[in-house]
Amino acid sequence: MVSSVSVTFLGTASAQPSTTRNHSSLALRLDGDVWLFDCGEATQHQVQKSSVKMSKIQKIFITHTHGDHIFGLLPLLASRLNGAGGMANGADDPRAQGAAHSLATEPIEIYGPYGTRAYVRSGLVYTHTLLGGPYVVHELRFASDPPPSADSSTLPLNSAELSTGRNIVQQADGTWPDIFTSDQFIVSAAPIKHSVPCVGYVILERPVPGKMNPSLYIPHLKRTRMPLSVLRQLQQGESVTLPDGTLLEGPQRRPGRKLVILGDTYDPSPIASIAADADILIHEATNAHLPGVDPDTKAADTYEIVHERATSRGHSTPQMAGAFAKRIGARKLVLNHFSARYAGDDDLNETARKIMEAIRDSAQDKFDTDKEVICARDFMTVDVEARNS
Repeated sequence: MVSSVSVTFLGTASAQPSTTRNHSSLALRLDGDVWLFDCGEATQHQVQKSSVKMSKIQKIFITHTHGDHIFGLLPLLASRLNGAGGMANGADDPRAQGAAHSLATEPIEIYGPYGTRAYVRSGLVYTHTLLGGPYVVHELRFASDPPPSADSSTLPLNSAELSTGRNIVQQADGTWPDIFTSDQFIVSAAPIKHSVPCVGYVILERPVPGKMNPSLYIPHLKRTRMPLSVLRQLQQGESVTLPDGTLLEGPQRRPGRKLVILGDTYDPSPIASIAADADILIHEATNAHLPGVDPDTKAADTYEIVHERATSRGHSTPQMAGAFAKRIGARKLVLNHFSARYAGDDDLNETARKIMEAIRDSAQDKFDTDKEVICARDFMTVDVEARNS
């Protein structure tokens, strides 16, 4: 069982970074392990400035291949996998001979839409970058993409790239269920509407042991030779039959935590069915109409105009994020991916604070008043609490 689940935002800007917001990336922290979602320019610098440990990054999930979500992937891979610039004819370098495959380390797993594999492979080839550890790319194939058997790159397999990368077929309902599974988590994905193919991810923790009331079991445990061993079994929700025939049943398991992490979108409806009942929804809120609060608000603008402008570019307003959070029954909404005009130093800047409060209130108005809405800023960490029932 994972005791601590949290999200650290490494970049919360939209198309252009600013002095207070870096390009898109966030780190999902599962006890000591780290999974990145998107990897915009300078993500590795943000990791170095944060409490996230580079060496703990195991998986990277890309929502779409726009530059502000993927330009930092190659530099981060080079840092994470001890990469170095090689020579064009550097066949004598052990990394060029595939030594990375023989390392006893698990590969970095990269998930993303069609083109992710080609981007990584070509970037490494044409920068003559040699990696000191293995990686693998799994592509989520839309129905409109080339056949699953077709590779997204005409280049040969990179010396550090494992050949086990999957081309994951989109199901009839449009989703990609169970793209990753472990004893503790299941990751699924679904398309969300943007200006280019884009996906959202759902991370579901498997059911966890229920709360234990030891007083119910102590009288029985005293009659066993290994009470601690029996107690551990009960804590995991198992049933134990004692030598005298007494059946002890552990507490019923509780639902695990559920996170929904969206990429850029003007309509995430296709993911709604697998996103329902999320503990945390992370949703973009690129543009907002804030008359009287944002000094850069155009006099001729109305909410309808801003809404139309945002959706025409594939993006959302805070109200759209709040409405979707309500639709799927989310417990908490975190707004992300803000226009460069919205500064991320609202803990110090009074104008920025008022703007972000207004953005939060706009989303809250369409969400539930008794549920929390948070505006993300760089290096903010949000904990995901375990469910009580």
